[in-house]
Amino acid sequence: MRRMTPFGQTELFVSARRLTIQLRNVDPSAFAVDRSRDDRIRSQTMEYHVIRSLLFASSLVVAFIGATGSANATLIVNSAVGGAPTGTNYVNFDNLPFGNAGGTSGGIGVSFSSGDGAVVTGALLNKYAAPYLSNANGTLFGDPNNGADTTPYLSTGIGSITLAFSSSQQYLGLLWGSVDNYNTLSFYDGVTLVGSITGTDVWARANGNQGANGTFYVNIDSDVGFDSVIASSTNYAFEFDNVSFNSAAFITRSVPEPASLALFCTGLVGLVGLNRARRRRVRT
Repeated sequence: MRRMTPFGQTELFVSARRLTIQLRNVDPSAFAVDRSRDDRIRSQTMEYHVIRSLLFASSLVVAFIGATGSANATLIVNSAVGGAPTGTNYVNFDNLPFGNAGGTSGGIGVSFSSGDGAVVTGALLNKYAAPYLSNANGTLFGDPNNGADTTPYLSTGIGSITLAFSSSQQYLGLLWGSVDNYNTLSFYDGVTLVGSITGTDVWARANGNQGANGTFYVNIDSDVGFDSVIASSTNYAFEFDNVSFNSAAFITRSVPEPASLALFCTGLVGLVGLNRARRRRVRT
């Protein structure tokens, strides 16, 4: 180990003394942090992230509404035993051949997509039963008599029937017989499902009553257009007749328009900018 000589100790003491004097003469403000500048940087950074987050969130919400606004319909169902249609076009399917060949009736294309659905009449035990007419609700379809439907009607069997329209519609009515909870109506715009209902939306009990009290005339309004409807059933059966349709809209959507939402988000961004300008004026 190297030993320090008295001379070296004296030299080290003198150097330390000089450094102390120099430090005393330094202006402490030279080492002070410009806190106001740091605060401004932090504030600007925070505002940047807030604005970016708002713009990103608004774009996501607008995209979401744009994507779902045309795909999720509000379906309003009104059903009653002996009820009447509220549409302007009436189709009774009487011109279609019996069986599953399908065809066009009153501007509606009818096709049997799967299962053992068919155009039928009368009743077949454990397979299908005719809907009931009551309160003369078949008059607009050429049959003013009450009682079991004696004209051709559609039965899905265990399967499905597609009703295709040549243009977009917003109303559908049908004489729905022996309503069951496994009966489903699905509404499509092209290949996009816009909404669906089941037998329990028509009648809470939906127990397949084949008498007069089990048949309902069902009016369905949609706030989104549809160009096809699929009637399907997972058990025997879904029977219906006397379909009415209309292209007019009877209800309006309550979801905010994308443009309005974007304007709202833009306003939020503007408020952030005004707040920033106000703070600058206060500092000045």
